[in-house]
Amino acid sequence: MKDNIRKQCKLKLPVVLASGSPRRKELLRMIFEEFETIVSDCEEVVTSRVPEMVTEELARQKAEAVAESGRVKGAAVVIGADTVVSINGEILGKPHDRNEAHRMLHKLSGKSHKVSTGVALLQLNEEGGIVNIRSFSETTLVKVAELTEEEISAYLDTDEPYDKAGAYGIQGLFGKYIEGIEGDYNNVVGLPVHRLYVEMRNL
Repeated sequence: MKDNIRKQCKLKLPVVLASGSPRRKELLRMIFEEFETIVSDCEEVVTSRVPEMVTEELARQKAEAVAESGRVKGAAVVIGADTVVSINGEILGKPHDRNEAHRMLHKLSGKSHKVSTGVALLQLNEEGGIVNIRSFSETTLVKVAELTEEEISAYLDTDEPYDKAGAYGIQGLFGKYIEGIEGDYNNVVGLPVHRLYVEMRNL
């Protein structure tokens, strides 16, 4: 199945992932056998409070920063992505410390929340100029079980919470606390694989 998808998405243009996330690299390999990774070092600027719009905005900023850095040689497609967790309209980013992570997990405990991933696709010509831009976002609803203080404390003792939006990773130790999801599982991990596959195929 993966081989068929890769054959269908074998673009004439090289693919560049504007992210250093090992999770996104693993997910992108479901679509492409070969791609380059260039980490964006842009200063993120948010002008919206709507989670879906925030993710698209940040994804585009990351992709544009890589496209304009001069590190992409020749024509290519640059993929930028950003994921946020939100509950009751509040966006939960990556926690800065244990106390903030605790607050986030306590807020998610026993409730459903949204995980939104925005993706930006930038097509570059041979001179590195942007000739085509597409962006979209995908949202998955995630239900977290009621967590005890002991469970939260034990999870905070691991390395998982501190580099992830919302202070958890669904693909790791926190997975046992997920009661269910509505939508794309991969989107929660960090990249809406099916939607990206469709967009790249159309591109």
